[in-house]
Amino acid sequence: MDMIFHDLTITDADFQRLVKFIHNNYGIDLSKKRQLITSRLSHSLKDRGYKDFKSFLEHLFTTKDPQDLELVLNKLTTNYTYFLREKEHFTFFRDTVLPELAQRHQRDKVLSIWSAGCSSGEEPYTLSIYLKEFFGNQAKQWDTRVLATDISQQALAKARAGVYQPPADMPSEWLRRYFVHNGAGTEYTVAPAIRDNVIFRTFNLMDPIHFKLKFDVIFCRNVMIYFDQSTRDALVKRFYDAMNPNAYLFISHSESLGQTPLFRMVASAVYRKK
Repeated sequence: MDMIFHDLTITDADFQRLVKFIHNNYGIDLSKKRQLITSRLSHSLKDRGYKDFKSFLEHLFTTKDPQDLELVLNKLTTNYTYFLREKEHFTFFRDTVLPELAQRHQRDKVLSIWSAGCSSGEEPYTLSIYLKEFFGNQAKQWDTRVLATDISQQALAKARAGVYQPPADMPSEWLRRYFVHNGAGTEYTVAPAIRDNVIFRTFNLMDPIHFKLKFDVIFCRNVMIYFDQSTRDALVKRFYDAMNPNAYLFISHSESLGQTPLFRMVASAVYRKK
C-alpha cells in the first residue's frame, strides 16, 4: 500500500525569511506562493533527510550552498520553453529587425543579441538559426554570436548539450540543415554551426550588466512574470542602459513594461529604446 505523503509545513517566520532572501538575491517574488513552496519543495527536502523547513533554511542561509540554491530556484520557477515560442516575434525579428541591423552594422559586421533567461536553450538556438538563414553565404563574414544567460545551472547544462525532441511544426528544412538525428529515437542534437554561434553564461538578472558590447536586441520573455513591479522597473532601466540607441527589447505577451518613458512599443510585446 502506498504511504500517504504529507507536505512539510513552513512557519510564518520561515516563509517570510525565504521570501525576503529569494527576492533580495534573485528578484523573484514568492510572497503569494506559500502553497507552491511547500508542495514543490517538500519531497526533495524529505529525500535529503530534512524533517522540516526550518532546518533546511538554517542550512541554506548559513552555507548558501549552490546546489541547495539551485534546487529552490528550479522548483519554484518554471524552465518551460520550446522552439519558435511566440512565433510572430521571430517573424518580426527576421523581417524588420535583421534587415535594419544588417544595414546599420554594414561596416563593423557585429551584431550583439542577448537571450536573457534562456532556460534550456531553445530561444537562442532559434535566433541563431534565423541569423544563419538571413545572412546565408555571408554568415562567416559576420559576428552574430548570441549571448544566452540563465541563473539555473541545470537549465544551462541542458542548453549546452543541445539535445531536443523538436516540435512537429518545426520546418523539415531546419531539421535537415541545423540538427543531427541521434540514431533511432526522436532526439536531435543542434548542429555545431548553430551551437557555436551561442555563448552560454550563468547570469543573475539582479546583478549589474557589464558586458563588453551594448546590445542591439534583448529577448527577455517569460522572466519578468516572477518579479514585482519595482524589480521589473529596475531591470528595464538596466536593460535600457545596456542597449544601443534604437535597440529592440522583446518581452512575452503575458508581460508588460507598464508606463515606461524609456521604450515605445513597436509591435505586440516588442519595444524600442527611445
